[in-house]
Amino acid sequence: MASTRSTYRTKSSHPAGESVPSLGYALFATRWLQAPLYFGLVAAQAVYVYEFFGELWHLLHGVVSGQSDENVVMLGVLKLVDVVMIANLLIMVIVGGYETFVSRIGLQGHRDQPEWLSHVNSNVLKVKLAMAIVGISSIHLLQMFVNIHHASQRELIWGTTIHMAFIFSACILAYMAGPMEARSLAAGHGFSNVPAQQPAPPRQPAPAPEASPPAPETLPD
Repeated sequence: MASTRSTYRTKSSHPAGESVPSLGYALFATRWLQAPLYFGLVAAQAVYVYEFFGELWHLLHGVVSGQSDENVVMLGVLKLVDVVMIANLLIMVIVGGYETFVSRIGLQGHRDQPEWLSHVNSNVLKVKLAMAIVGISSIHLLQMFVNIHHASQRELIWGTTIHMAFIFSACILAYMAGPMEARSLAAGHGFSNVPAQQPAPPRQPAPAPEASPPAPETLPD
């Protein structure tokens, strides 16, 4: 009977290393539902590319025709910079979000791998997104200051207040991400505190024994 039970357990047990489908595994697989969302952001980035070249065409046409003064050119350039920064924000969300929440991209060793992608996680992504939003808000605020004669005092006050709120939020996120990043690094290197064994010094070859002097020859009597 004991042998029968042991045989039954051996047959019913799964081999080592084989993943058993479960409810948790199915829930984990639902992360692929986010993939179409990132491809949708790629389409939105294409829209911004079209918007960029439209703004560039209007800027060049105004300069060539002589209808644009210095302020108009500066506002046009700021609009182009604004579009580029929003595109940078989109690519950061697309690549970083896909790498963090969906699947590994596998760019290790690629010459075009972004520097920030090698250590990206949810905390780093939040801080970078907050800094990108602060940059975009700075461009909008600069546009208002360049065109200050056409902006009301109420718009300037609200623009400055919202920009300061973005800066304050980015500082809070950066302050919170610092200790969390330190704890994650400490947890990752928790088992690396054991000092490495020093390699044994190479053996020196034993000195060769000195040759004994030859015995003196004996002359015959």
